[in-house]
Amino acid sequence: MPNTLLKPPFAKINPRTLEKHGHIRTDNYYWLNQRENPEVIDYLNQENAYYQQETAHTIDFQKDLFEEMKARIKEDDESVPYFYNGYYYITRFEKGKDYPIHSRKKENLEAKEEILFDCNEMAKGHSYFNLAGISVSEDNTLVAFGIDTVSRRQYTIQIKNLLTGEILPVKIENTTGGATWASDNSTLFYSRKDEVTLRSDKIYKHKIGTATKNDILVYFEKDETFDVSVYKSKSKKYIIINSSSTLTTEYQTVLSATPDVKFKVFQKRTRGLEYSMSHFDEHFYIVTNKDKATNFKLMKTPEIATSKENWVDVIPHREDVLLEDIDIFKDYLVVSERFDGLNRIRIMPWSGKGEYYLPFESETYMAYTTTNLDFDTEILRYGYQSLATSASVIDFNMKTKEKKILKEQEVLGGKFNKNNYIEERIWATAKDGTKVPISMIYRKGNTKNGKNPLLLYAYGSYGVTMDCHFSSVRLSLLDRGFIYAIAHIRGGEDLGREWYEDGKLLKKKNTFTDFIDCSQFLIDQKYTSANHLYAEGGSAGGLLMGAIVNMEPKLYNGVIAQVPFVDVVTTMLDETIPLTTGEYDEWGNPNVKKYYNYMLSYSPYDNVVAQDYPNLYISTGLHDSQVQYWEPAKWVAKLRVTKTNNNKLYLDTNMDAGHGGASGRFEAIKEIAKEYSFLLDLEGIKN
Repeated sequence: MPNTLLKPPFAKINPRTLEKHGHIRTDNYYWLNQRENPEVIDYLNQENAYYQQETAHTIDFQKDLFEEMKARIKEDDESVPYFYNGYYYITRFEKGKDYPIHSRKKENLEAKEEILFDCNEMAKGHSYFNLAGISVSEDNTLVAFGIDTVSRRQYTIQIKNLLTGEILPVKIENTTGGATWASDNSTLFYSRKDEVTLRSDKIYKHKIGTATKNDILVYFEKDETFDVSVYKSKSKKYIIINSSSTLTTEYQTVLSATPDVKFKVFQKRTRGLEYSMSHFDEHFYIVTNKDKATNFKLMKTPEIATSKENWVDVIPHREDVLLEDIDIFKDYLVVSERFDGLNRIRIMPWSGKGEYYLPFESETYMAYTTTNLDFDTEILRYGYQSLATSASVIDFNMKTKEKKILKEQEVLGGKFNKNNYIEERIWATAKDGTKVPISMIYRKGNTKNGKNPLLLYAYGSYGVTMDCHFSSVRLSLLDRGFIYAIAHIRGGEDLGREWYEDGKLLKKKNTFTDFIDCSQFLIDQKYTSANHLYAEGGSAGGLLMGAIVNMEPKLYNGVIAQVPFVDVVTTMLDETIPLTTGEYDEWGNPNVKKYYNYMLSYSPYDNVVAQDYPNLYISTGLHDSQVQYWEPAKWVAKLRVTKTNNNKLYLDTNMDAGHGGASGRFEAIKEIAKEYSFLLDLEGIKN
């Protein structure tokens, strides 16, 4: 081999002493948080060059995987149209193009198409592009939209005149991208971010025809643990400001017809009281945990008396059923629930007679209501998919119980047949006796001999439920012999609210030990073995990956950690970093000694030790607003000088992207092809 081969890069050691609660830590790589420092960029580029060199033998395979995955996707695809305020709205893709085209048709689908936005044209000249927050005025003449060309989730809001096609000379910077029109069609409410922490903390009001410098500050959220947003009720009667933290919510309302009137607090914030509200007729319907309703219940209150002493039960709290959401129609209330970890959709006529559940037979599915903007209809639109069943959009007549499949995701190529795959849900037992569900899919013919490669995925934070979604991309693993499994570990809300509570704050380690116990169970049941077991997680799931490789590195042959949150203590002590203060209710506040000590006991970066580690592929984005790039960079730097074996260790930094990775539907697949080639290469699978 030529002598020009790159050696693994080692970051400069520049010790920094960090002290808290009388405890001293030394961080040799603290300096890597200097985004503008040429030495930092040079180190990241060295790591990229090393990764590219070490995986050069898989480049052709990556390209083949990409083409294989892309070939399953219908390129000239479009969404199911939905009808709103006189127009059908459609999002479509054209063959060979990376970005969507947003359009509408007046009154019927045979009408002339009106292009709202062609994101392919708008994205030209940008390495990253995302359009969000499309909001059309009630008179259908103006549309507000947000654009991010950095991938830091700082959107610039602009306004387009739909009659002339003109983009107005309005640029509102540093926003969340979302905006809401009042009924006068000239007042626009939007939320703005703190420029340092990126916390959404202000609600502004813009008047068409005025300069943005004259925009009026409607509300400032002083509490650094809260974020704010603004939207319009489905009834169109109210503009609503939502302030929320992990444990507490507060809403304010104003009539959409009188946007210059002061907002009124719906129910003032009370720590631990969570609620969301929907307006219907002369009442608000409230999903809340009031009165220790851990799994939430449904209440209602007159719109003229909204404080909690006026709330009355509609659906009482149930110990074994999590109430997730509601959809309100003129004649029906639709309730989205979760029982035993599975979605249920409950249809309840307002008449009180003949309620029922939609029937679902699988145990590895997800069902969810989708775009239901019309009150006066008997049609419920919902989505359904499973690990082996491609996503469908269904219109269901709640009166006749007839259903019409409007669209089923096509898997092109002619090779996919869902009957070639087996779906299973099994239960592992954690060390404390808790039963943890695992959902999995694999190709028929796989035998439980301990030799199957298996990829185990999980997240396990913020009460996020990992539902069983279909992925045509995933077929590239399944058809090469992999088993794909999801561990529904504590920290998510898969089995109800207590499932979440048992995996946060001072119980966070349950998340990690659940994953490890699921891994061991899969090995014990001979689905796989430690030589063929792989783990994957991103963001807070990347924290999970960092924890498990410190705790039980011998269980895994390889681990993929995407944008991993691994430097927990340092990040949570730095209030200037985006999202930090709003995370205290999730992780704890390390300014309090007991939380500091507990975080320190599991923080992946702080617990790297001299031991053998699995093969690791770690990805990040330079402009990430959620998990800063320096966390994985520091982690890799420390692993390089500490680990005791020669297993692969790759840091792959996208120098143009942020938390969500590359923009464009096909660019994102290239990143998945990298991950899959990493796994398949470790298995010795070359094509």
